[in-house]
Amino acid sequence: MSGVPTVRGYLRAHGRTSASWTDWYTRVAGALFIAVTLGGVVRTALPSAAREVEPSQAGAGVALIALAYAGFLTLARRFGPVALPAADAAWLVLSPLPRRGVLGRSTTLLLVIALVGGAALGLALFAVVGAADPVRLAAALVLGVAVTAGGTATAVLAQASPPWDAWLQTVIVASAAVAVLAIGPGREPAASAADAPMSLVTATAVAGAAASALLLRLAWGALPRIPARSLLDASTRTGHVATAAAVLDPAALAGIAEDAHWRGRLVRSRPWPGRLRRPAAALAWFDWRRLSRRPGRLCGIAASAALPALVAAAGAGTGGVAVAVGAGAMTAAASSTAGARRDADDPGLARLSGIAPRSALAARAVLPALLGGAWLTLALAGLAATGALPGAAWWAFGPAAAPALAAGALRMARRRPVDHAMPIFDTPLGALPTGPFVWAVTGIDVAALGCAPLLAALGAPTSAIGAQLAAQAVAGAAVLAAYLATARR
Repeated sequence: MSGVPTVRGYLRAHGRTSASWTDWYTRVAGALFIAVTLGGVVRTALPSAAREVEPSQAGAGVALIALAYAGFLTLARRFGPVALPAADAAWLVLSPLPRRGVLGRSTTLLLVIALVGGAALGLALFAVVGAADPVRLAAALVLGVAVTAGGTATAVLAQASPPWDAWLQTVIVASAAVAVLAIGPGREPAASAADAPMSLVTATAVAGAAASALLLRLAWGALPRIPARSLLDASTRTGHVATAAAVLDPAALAGIAEDAHWRGRLVRSRPWPGRLRRPAAALAWFDWRRLSRRPGRLCGIAASAALPALVAAAGAGTGGVAVAVGAGAMTAAASSTAGARRDADDPGLARLSGIAPRSALAARAVLPALLGGAWLTLALAGLAATGALPGAAWWAFGPAAAPALAAGALRMARRRPVDHAMPIFDTPLGALPTGPFVWAVTGIDVAALGCAPLLAALGAPTSAIGAQLAAQAVAGAAVLAAYLATARR
């Protein structure tokens, strides 16, 4: 350790210059602006949060919060959670400097994210319970911060130790189980939490804060034991996300995530089915094999079909339900378009197959149509079963809208990077850069056009949907045929 003072002196001599008064002014002004904005949001949300809720809405709200928490922990486990900038990861992680000093700034930022997320989680819990007591609001905020901070600390411990990783996965599974139980027959406890004794509420908040403090202390002690390989991998993933966000090209993340998943994995070779006589079908078979090798993703897509019914049960209006249905269906359809995205990124390699582009695109449209239509069928059937939609034939919109979903997913996968040279328009809400906006709506526009009858039916639900169902079948097939006919490559 004799070289540590030398390294520190070199970094101080060649590091960044001290911040000027303008830098400090900008930081303080930015912090005050964020605080005022968040204060206005909280002041607006608190009156609507203090209200009476039905037991069914309280159970659905708790389920959504539990699922959001499980997603938060999954992202923390996926991205590290402790990561460094590229330069620090390349030089300081392998240096003899103390690990806590190297990771100090990253852990502080991670703690701030956990505290802000915990405050939002506590406010959401207060809203779904429907209590109007300021003491219960404070308890909900303390409990939310304790839960997110403790979960983040557990993720840090999991990054340093495999046994803690098993505990973190157990917590994620338990959060998903809480979501299932919250929408089951015993939904009254979620609504009765507003009338719980004050001593029980206080004890729960204090116990959560104590457990969170203990986990934070253990995580701080585990920082020197985090393997360098884990820090380097987490820094690489975080750097990819930061780069994609900086250049406003989130599409690059899909290819990066796909490559990172298959890198270093050994897959078994199997003969192609004998029924694949057409070359285009053989080319699209790769997408089917890729999906079959990831059964977890398929199970997650199927389980997410219950989200629209959960959103409707939580008290969301028709607009919220329509957004949940559309976003879920497009996500399910776009989850199997890796082949189309690679063909668009490297058209020269696609031409080497000797297959006409339209034929290959038509063959690749089968799997997105199947996934999107199946997800939409399950989601609409769940909405009809829970009473959110009148009648029972809503599931038929799934097969009718499947071609339009496939067209939108393929267009989304084959879109070009963001064109930052496009003009900027002034709107009442501020300046609107048209490049990112056009990129964001590419694919969604085609799907929305093909699913217009379904969207109209969701906007004004009725039991007589025969005409709208027929219009949806015609519109879906027409949009997919028009897209395949006009595809250039």
